[in-house]
Amino acid sequence: VRRAPGESLGIVPEPDTVRECANECVFCFIDGNPKDVRETLWLRDDDFRLSFTYGSYVTLTNLGPRGMERLVEQRISPLYVSVHATEPDVRIRLLKNDRAGLIMDQLEYLLGGGLEVHTQVVLCPGWNDGAHLDRTIDDLWSLGEGVRTLTLVPVGLTRYNLNRPVRPLRPDEAGAAIEQVERARRRAARERGRGWCYAADELFLAADRPLPDDSYYDDWSLVENGVGAVNRFLNDFEAGLERVPRLSGTRVRILTGRSMGPLLEERARLLARASRATVEVVEVENTFFGATVTVAGLLSGRDFLRAARGSGEGDLLLLPAEALNADDLFIDSLSLRDFRDSVRPARVATGYEVTEALRSL
Repeated sequence: VRRAPGESLGIVPEPDTVRECANECVFCFIDGNPKDVRETLWLRDDDFRLSFTYGSYVTLTNLGPRGMERLVEQRISPLYVSVHATEPDVRIRLLKNDRAGLIMDQLEYLLGGGLEVHTQVVLCPGWNDGAHLDRTIDDLWSLGEGVRTLTLVPVGLTRYNLNRPVRPLRPDEAGAAIEQVERARRRAARERGRGWCYAADELFLAADRPLPDDSYYDDWSLVENGVGAVNRFLNDFEAGLERVPRLSGTRVRILTGRSMGPLLEERARLLARASRATVEVVEVENTFFGATVTVAGLLSGRDFLRAARGSGEGDLLLLPAEALNADDLFIDSLSLRDFRDSVRPARVATGYEVTEALRSL
């Protein structure tokens, strides 16, 4: 092919397709989406490329022998693997896929090829907790240091999939799982010098237990997966107070989900003292997914709008940055621009790193 320097070859590669999920998990969160959720959230991705590049968890059930060989040949590591259970019959029941029972063989193959994995269990009471969870922890530990981490997260259900055969964890069940994690952590600290096994922030909140201190999270490598995210957020919030601008005469309304509301109350008092503003924490009810969903990142723009009623001139609304995607759209596709227009003359800032948020106005 001849072409002048700088001239295009005229070749446009076809966009690659995302490998989709082949399972019918009993706890699938996508099945709990409202019909008007943001379009991209209907994608049932289970793609090892996204696992490698973005840290999303995959089940490996859609990979045959050649696909597994490709992972080793191309050194696709580390991978993030949704294990859920290591007993074949338990995992097959959870994922409704006969290939799910191959997980230990698959992990042994990847680790034998020199790859590393981070693993996750979505904890479903009566399905993979109790003795099943002990077995999963022990099996993954036995695979050696190639299994870098194991994270436990509680099953999440919305009002659209409450008819599923799974239910949310009770506080005592969440607490029992945390105790199992602690036993695994003591062994890991003794034998490998690090925590290895982690309870996600949501598990502590589900158990009505205080979050651990920062030392729990080792190198913070799982913060994007909800392990230490609350502590990181609280640390950033408090660090910003030292440089917060004076806001006398302003009412700051911090909008958040129910799970974070109590944790923000003390920080709101600190913000009021530092900024000389009136500060109010507003716990936003999730009508989009239902009351069982309490995290701020899954609140819709319309839910925030309802909570912002009564705001006016002199008010400043602080919204969680995790409620918006890279295009500044809420989960129901309402744009941040439209939200701002709807609440004028109140001002809006995003992010709870308060100095940056307030100075961005």
